[in-house]
Amino acid sequence: MADTFTTRTIDVTTGSQETVHDLTDACASFLREVAAGRDGLLNVFTPHATAGLAVIETGAGSDDDLLAALHQLLPADDRWQHRHGSPGHGRDHVLPAIVPPHATLPVIGGRLELGTWQSVVLVDTNRDNPQRKVRLSFLG
Repeated sequence: MADTFTTRTIDVTTGSQETVHDLTDACASFLREVAAGRDGLLNVFTPHATAGLAVIETGAGSDDDLLAALHQLLPADDRWQHRHGSPGHGRDHVLPAIVPPHATLPVIGGRLELGTWQSVVLVDTNRDNPQRKVRLSFLG
């Protein structure tokens, strides 16, 4: 059985543009405070119907590639039945079925165990909601 469960919510400003927001430093900072060198799991969750979480490479164009792929898969046009908000907003409500609102990641020795080029990111295509919450929970 795990010794501890600690959770915290952070606020993220995503602005009025579609974005891939890197959360890796926030995750690492949280673990430095709460994991104390232990092994366990970090769960990252965003309680929004129009945002998701991914583990991808950032800074080399992959974040822009992800947004471009989502544009092709989920065009921002009038095909969507969910029609309030900005034109094409219905696609934002389909996004979490493709980019889920959660990720569970291994923590070894109090540190997030990611691959060399991996980052934890919030994917937000909803230009109508510039403020997001992300819950970080450590079980270890």
